[in-house]
Amino acid sequence: MSIHRAAATGFAKGAATYVKGRPDYPPEVEDWLRGDLALRKGKTVLDLGAGTGKFIPSLRATAAAIIAVEPVPAMLAQLVERNPGITAKEGSAEHIPLAGNSVDAVVCAQSFHWFARREALAEIHRVLKPGGVLGLIWNVRDESVYGGNTPRHHTQDWRQLFPAEGFGPLRERRFPNAHTGSPEQVIIDRVLSTSFIAAPPAMEQDRVVAQIRKLIETSPDLAGKSEVTFPYETAVFSCTKIG
Repeated sequence: MSIHRAAATGFAKGAATYVKGRPDYPPEVEDWLRGDLALRKGKTVLDLGAGTGKFIPSLRATAAAIIAVEPVPAMLAQLVERNPGITAKEGSAEHIPLAGNSVDAVVCAQSFHWFARREALAEIHRVLKPGGVLGLIWNVRDESVYGGNTPRHHTQDWRQLFPAEGFGPLRERRFPNAHTGSPEQVIIDRVLSTSFIAAPPAMEQDRVVAQIRKLIETSPDLAGKSEVTFPYETAVFSCTKIG
């Protein structure tokens, strides 16, 4: 399997922090899953690039059968631990370990930008049933000052794949969201859960954390606060397999 180095290294080292540092999804997402993706009891959905299983609670709310596929073993281990009994498989977007025409929907939560290539889209098309739906979702914040050339949602490079052969038009919706918790969880754990921050040696991570703690201690909006809220926007996209 071909995995971007930042994802393979960073997510493997930061799997546990990812669970704490990332926001949950707003309740409107469940309506999107039931409506735009037509998920309900009797349907099967593939959570592709499922990570630690952060999106699985939203999928469970639809009563659809869930299959999770993740290429990073450390992330997959977190997913299985947090979701006992889930059908989980090691695999990548270019090599999905499922039969053709076998799932009603494929959902990529916080993951599509990592494998936004025609080979992956062709593989997604292969496993979707005719009339099945591809759903993409991101919790978005301003990350324009970070990341270098690491694949990110905000660059919008993934949009170049659409319109895509074998799929209908891409539909887009947006919902307000927020991450509330201690500064340690909302700010520090969130930064440490980012692949390109989690990948470097511990000494470099410690330097970043020290800088963040100093910023928190000297910021009037953060100093002494036991709870803070970081605003997000949840962006969702969907398109239907034709034929």
